[in-house]
Amino acid sequence: MNLTPHAPSTTVRVTRWTLPSIATVSLVVTAQLVLVAGPLFLSPNVVERLTTLFIYGILALMWNALAGYAGLLSVGHQAFFGLGAYAAIRLADWGVSPYPALLMAATLVGALSIPIAAFMLRLRGGEFAIGMWVMAALCHLLVNLDNLVQGETGTSLIALQAYAADDRRSYTYWAALGTMAALAWLVFVMLRGKMGTAAQAIRDNEEAAGSVGVRVLSSKRLIFVLSAFGCAAAGALWLASSITFQPKTYFSVQWTAYMIFMVLVGGIGTYEGPILGAVLFFTIETLFGATGVTYLIGLGATALLFALLMPRGIWGEIEHRLGLQLLPVGYRLSCGTGDQPPK
Repeated sequence: MNLTPHAPSTTVRVTRWTLPSIATVSLVVTAQLVLVAGPLFLSPNVVERLTTLFIYGILALMWNALAGYAGLLSVGHQAFFGLGAYAAIRLADWGVSPYPALLMAATLVGALSIPIAAFMLRLRGGEFAIGMWVMAALCHLLVNLDNLVQGETGTSLIALQAYAADDRRSYTYWAALGTMAALAWLVFVMLRGKMGTAAQAIRDNEEAAGSVGVRVLSSKRLIFVLSAFGCAAAGALWLASSITFQPKTYFSVQWTAYMIFMVLVGGIGTYEGPILGAVLFFTIETLFGATGVTYLIGLGATALLFALLMPRGIWGEIEHRLGLQLLPVGYRLSCGTGDQPPK
């Protein structure tokens, strides 16, 4: 009989779901269901502000999917934001009911982004970023040529006036909430699958990803089109909440600046980070937005400080220091020691 003490063995398990992540997902689903009833018990002002927050959430999620996971840094995604609003104006003018026009507009812009992607995705790094900015400027100029828009004078989504103010506010709120939730869960599912792994491999090293069988171009195209669709939906929803459309406002680079701020401050390349960044940006805007230039300078200074002192962003630092992941989009290794029975 062998009486030699045996060494403890280490067991390594690959897991996704943990008790905190299960609790978080349950809480998120519950919160979304409660928010559905928001217009029934919230004040009109709160409903309007939450609609704005949902739109910011869409923009942050879409830019993070593009840059944080696929490594495509764009400074021209205001193009799709503006085109989404413009397409909704055009469709409504052709007789389409306003709220179906919002979804149709985002779908049309998403389809338009496919040929745009065929050209833009040939560019790398800074070339892609500047190319997107040029493309946004070109879209702005082309929209100005439409007589319906009347140049920079702009126009309005007049068909929305057929709805009572309370009904219009509620419908826009539900449309924004539904769009944000659908896109957030779509990105969640995507990141948990092969597409999420492929996108992160492309971000880290495109050539290496291609060498191990990742379909680089098709993966980048899918994420690009998704981000275009989401930003177009955000633009159409913003139009529904404000009614007026002026090209210089909707095609302004400030929209991409807002996206970058939310993602960098919240934590680029994390799932929770952009959501946190959107809430923080919304809070800052609510408190200091009326200060004008001072507000914009403050945003720029805040973004610079985060880039220098906390490059991972708020949630990136939390994950790095505490190892906390509330929404399970990746895999986790858990190590433990156990005794193997003697042979």
